[in-house]
Amino acid sequence: MNFGVRLKILRKNKHLTQQQLADRLGVAKSVVSYYETGDRFPSYDVLIKIARTFHVTTDYLLGMERTHMLNLSGLTEEDIAVVETVADALRKKQS
Repeated sequence: MNFGVRLKILRKNKHLTQQQLADRLGVAKSVVSYYETGDRFPSYDVLIKIARTFHVTTDYLLGMERTHMLNLSGLTEEDIAVVETVADALRKKQS
């Protein structure tokens, strides 16, 4: 999966429009569109802003790692255990 596809999936999962993401990143809407289609790539500064916006690593955005970080802050230990159980079940299902 390339950078543009990852970005689009992350954006849609957060229910953000291209314009809303552009506003957060300080770029034009057309630039977000170019990122998603692979016509352009972000500068290092914008790449870091994207990673922070979606709580992922830059390595994940660039396809260097498959790990996707989830923000579990505000969840109880019991809630986190449930999330881990579901993730483990999904991993087993894919095997």
